[in-house]
Amino acid sequence: METLYSNELFSTRNKRKHKYERGGGGIAKLGEYWWSWSHMHASRLERGKGEAMYLPETLINFEITAHIREAAFVYASTAAGVVYAVTQACSMGALMHCSCDHTKRDRRSDGEWEWGGCGDDVDYGYRKSREFMDARKRKRRGDFTTKLQLHNNEAGRVAVSNYMRKVCKCHGLSGSCTLKTCWKKMPTFREVGNRLKDKFDGAIRVIISNDGKNIIPEGRTIKPPSQSDLVYSDTSPNFCKKNRKVGSLGTQDRECDPDSEGVGGCDLLCCNRGFTKNEVLVKENCKCRFVWCCDVTCETCESTKLVHRCL
Repeated sequence: METLYSNELFSTRNKRKHKYERGGGGIAKLGEYWWSWSHMHASRLERGKGEAMYLPETLINFEITAHIREAAFVYASTAAGVVYAVTQACSMGALMHCSCDHTKRDRRSDGEWEWGGCGDDVDYGYRKSREFMDARKRKRRGDFTTKLQLHNNEAGRVAVSNYMRKVCKCHGLSGSCTLKTCWKKMPTFREVGNRLKDKFDGAIRVIISNDGKNIIPEGRTIKPPSQSDLVYSDTSPNFCKKNRKVGSLGTQDRECDPDSEGVGGCDLLCCNRGFTKNEVLVKENCKCRFVWCCDVTCETCESTKLVHRCL
């Protein structure tokens, strides 16, 4: 019987810190949003052939050279993460040269509510994302690779800036909501990520136009990519199998769910190779309690769990 320790955390990589400074203000990291959502929630992307694919380590850790749709997703997600992290830092007062967005305070409303509060200054985050992500690439705008990356960067940014939502707070005696104060807030980053995942599913394969100025769909019957679409030019390798050259870890020995029809299901994730079924003993913290002052003590509980892994 195999023993697993579910309460231990193993880091798969040392997260590289990027510093962006301008005029005295600084950001020491680009976006825990990118890491928390993209790596933990949406690094699982499905392929059209009924296979399951996981973003290979090299796509995140190293410079991307292949123009595949997975690379497009990484560029867009990173650009969106920069917008989100900078905008959030502005709203929290963590940066010197920006704060809340107060530009809508003078605009008229319908009389039942008015603009106020601390709105997210997404325009500032958008500009800083362009400066950070696009600066070096803009010097080589005629290059096909550059055009692809700049387009996907922009698709990530508009996935945040084009979907701002109105949030309101009621004012009045006994919660009567006589007047509401409203402000603009970014969508949750999970919403942004899910939107980019949909764009990944519908990514458009493109080529360079004859004059070398634009990217156009490879097929004549396919609509030209919009600002929010992801684009790519190369066919993705088979990520079901381990391949060090492309950075794929494969799906062998991945834990799967036999009852799921989604990307985490054994049929998709195991690429039709089959899977094993084992009972394992799981040890985890339980019955935790706070001890004054200042400690938390827990007991160790054991339970059996049925684990399915890909062959």
